[in-house]
Amino acid sequence: MRSTALRALVFVAATALGAAEVSAQQAAAPRFEAGKHYAVLTPSQPTSTDPGKVEVAEIFMFGCPGCFGFEPYIEAWLKQKPDYINFVRIPAQWDSHPESPLHARAYYTAEALGKLGEIERPFFDEVHMKRNMLDTEEKLATFFAAHGVDAATFKSTFHSFAVDAKLKRADELVERYRVQSTPTVIVNGKYQTVGRMAGSVEAWFAIINQLAANEHAAASGATAAR
Repeated sequence: MRSTALRALVFVAATALGAAEVSAQQAAAPRFEAGKHYAVLTPSQPTSTDPGKVEVAEIFMFGCPGCFGFEPYIEAWLKQKPDYINFVRIPAQWDSHPESPLHARAYYTAEALGKLGEIERPFFDEVHMKRNMLDTEEKLATFFAAHGVDAATFKSTFHSFAVDAKLKRADELVERYRVQSTPTVIVNGKYQTVGRMAGSVEAWFAIINQLAANEHAAASGATAAR
């Protein structure tokens, strides 16, 4: 895990240096190709992001080893991403991963309670480092209690209509985005990219950044033309 964190720090430095080259890359021929480095979603799908922002969504599962390994890079990228990018997470709920519906419900419970920033990394660590799968409501209540949420508040939020609605929408989006594995990244409801298409973490974030920059530039040009 330490080596992953170190690689993430190196990744931050590399992407920060590369940021100065973004304009030049945009002016040049496209660096990445549809169908090779990313897939185009047809038709485009809805996002939850306000106009003027570009949504970058990670489809993930807390129990996914790949998502756990990806997490330090996500954390590093969030510290230096452009302001016009709005990053969101959408938890997958798959029958092949029996704990994923519970984990997804826990994710939206934490969001409703304003605890997401506090619990995301500890949740990953609990599952992958401590081998506590958090696969029952009781285990989840204990985990949330360790983060200052009393049992009654946890239970009422965990089973709330608001959380149910978020879970339903997440399930619909994962299907509409045609996600087959996690982690998968969706840019502005239009493009899907996964690690095997990129070949490396650095290339993957370069693809994400370029697609987001293209979307932002197109939106800015459309607004200026009005």
